[in-house]
Amino acid sequence: MEDKQVILTDDMFELLDDSEKNSEFIAIESKTFLKDTWDRFKKNKLALFGLVFLVIMILGAILIPMLSKYGYETQDMANRNALPSLEHPFGTDKLGRDNMVRVMYGARISLAIGFASAGINLLIGIVYGGISGYLGGKVDMVMMRIIDIIYSVPSILYTLLILMVFGNNIPAMIIAISITSWIQMARQVRTQVMSLKEMEFAMAAKVLGAGHMRILMKHLVINALGPIIVCLTMMVPNAIFTESFLSMVGIGLDPLIPSWGQLANNCRQLLFTHPIQIIWPIAAICLTVLSLNFIGDGLGEALEAKR
Repeated sequence: MEDKQVILTDDMFELLDDSEKNSEFIAIESKTFLKDTWDRFKKNKLALFGLVFLVIMILGAILIPMLSKYGYETQDMANRNALPSLEHPFGTDKLGRDNMVRVMYGARISLAIGFASAGINLLIGIVYGGISGYLGGKVDMVMMRIIDIIYSVPSILYTLLILMVFGNNIPAMIIAISITSWIQMARQVRTQVMSLKEMEFAMAAKVLGAGHMRILMKHLVINALGPIIVCLTMMVPNAIFTESFLSMVGIGLDPLIPSWGQLANNCRQLLFTHPIQIIWPIAAICLTVLSLNFIGDGLGEALEAKR
């Protein structure tokens, strides 16, 4: 079969005008990872509300006790159990102390405990879970059995023991909350590392001579940051709620430390006579925990690998 030769001539082509040359050009905005994550995060209205509320709460905890003319321990016995007013927006307690200042000062304590506990859980979880998932085999089996032994004992027993030994102070509370909370982070990191270490980029780094610690921290943990951050945001509200619950039932922080849990515990005696006083610390706990959960859900969608 003879090949047919196609001859192209100038008559078969038509030059485009300059105005038509870019008519089909589609400009795509170049986005960094953080900007792309933020664009997806802010589409979640609940997550955005949670972030705004948390920022307002942090700013209030810093500024209101500093700018208010009332201290969190300033007593006014002539103005006890006052209702909300312009002078005292949240009213006063049974000793005439300003409730708004005390709630905002308590936010410092509760938020500090929440974020500090989450930071400790992050550090221990990444190191423990990363080593367990990367080495695998017998090392992984032994490390996981240790976790099972720790997890088999109710966390309230660890908490009571630590508070009895070290006292009802903030560092002891942080240690008590973190003593078992890191297990969830360690399991999350282990799962991610075990799935990532068999992928091509990890194998390539190993072939090129990278050390084990560099592969683990620079390649595997970095690529697992999405689920790790989501797990971290869920640990903060858990720590805040745990501290508030323990303080409210009387086995948490010292009564002189005005955390949200202690404020709620102090208002229990006035539940039937002045019930409005217990609303403020309970509302602060619930709204903050809810906001952090919204932020965690929003980050989970924004950092989803399939997206």
